[in-house]
Amino acid sequence: MRALLSRELALALRSGGGAAQGLVFFLIVVLLVPFGMGPEPDALARVAPGTLWIAALLSCLVTLDRLFQTDWEDGSLDALALSPVPLEAVVAIKALAHWLTTGLPLLVIAPLLALTLQLPGQAYPWLVASLAAGTPALSFIGAIGAALTLGLRRGGLLIGVLTLPLYIPTLIFGARCAIAAADGQDPVPALALTAALTLAILALTPFAVAQILRIQIR
Repeated sequence: MRALLSRELALALRSGGGAAQGLVFFLIVVLLVPFGMGPEPDALARVAPGTLWIAALLSCLVTLDRLFQTDWEDGSLDALALSPVPLEAVVAIKALAHWLTTGLPLLVIAPLLALTLQLPGQAYPWLVASLAAGTPALSFIGAIGAALTLGLRRGGLLIGVLTLPLYIPTLIFGARCAIAAADGQDPVPALALTAALTLAILALTPFAVAQILRIQIR
């Protein structure tokens, strides 16, 4: 399993896809907001948590089409399905590698981009905590869309249609955590709900995705 994780990380970094593409998309979306809304600090501060969360969500989404597609095209997915490692574990490792190469870099750069959106200082740690608690769910939910659209043309667009509705609870609770901190309210309940939701998703989605992949491989 460790070798599989190393392989997935190497493929993501070698292709120049996951980390670079997601990070650049995140930067562009966030930096465009001040141009569209104007430079008023109060207006930017109000939308900062939601903007950063939506940008993180979209950055995750644009890199999902390669999650299983490359392995499907070169036959590696069949080999992985027949390997001693359960397909559920393979799915979990691939989703984890996707988060490490797309979600994790966003945690590092999010506080810097929050400066451009005038996010109040007391909300910074809670913004990072909410992204840390919620972005793994984005990768695992996205695996469902990636599996359902395997082998289809323009699968990237379909992944968005299929997974965006499933992202809504994580988006609501994650952004609410940073909003509460920025408003001087207690952000812990929203953070706890975000973490609980993510744990449930991490526990359930590998089984659902593995079953979808078995149907696709037949």
